[in-house]
Amino acid sequence: MPNTSDVQITEKMVRRFHELNLKAKEIEDELSELKKTFNLYFDNVLGENAKGESEFGDLKVQRQIRKSEKFNEVKTVKKLEDLNLSDCIQTVKKPDKEKIDAALTLGLISQDDLEECLIKRISKVIVVKKQN
Repeated sequence: MPNTSDVQITEKMVRRFHELNLKAKEIEDELSELKKTFNLYFDNVLGENAKGESEFGDLKVQRQIRKSEKFNEVKTVKKLEDLNLSDCIQTVKKPDKEKIDAALTLGLISQDDLEECLIKRISKVIVVKKQN
């Protein structure tokens, strides 16, 4: 990484960045299409959602199947309440942004009161576009 005081941007660098971004998009699109094709192949040969592998020359393509489960929060809470199992339900305290904004507007609290509570994020995004 160059010394920060020596950093320069050239047209060549911007042009290269633009070209690489275009290539990356093309590669992502092609990879996506190949993955779809491979999944269709395994669906046809082994069955939907079946893991498997096939060899092609010195390469092997594998399909792994990962499963995840999570509870539908609204239905699960209702069911647990119906079963009198409220101990299995978490009570989560979190700030209500709309009510905080209303309290700020009404002057019930000041921005200074909450300043230390704010988590601020900054994202730096570089965009290079072809001019018309």
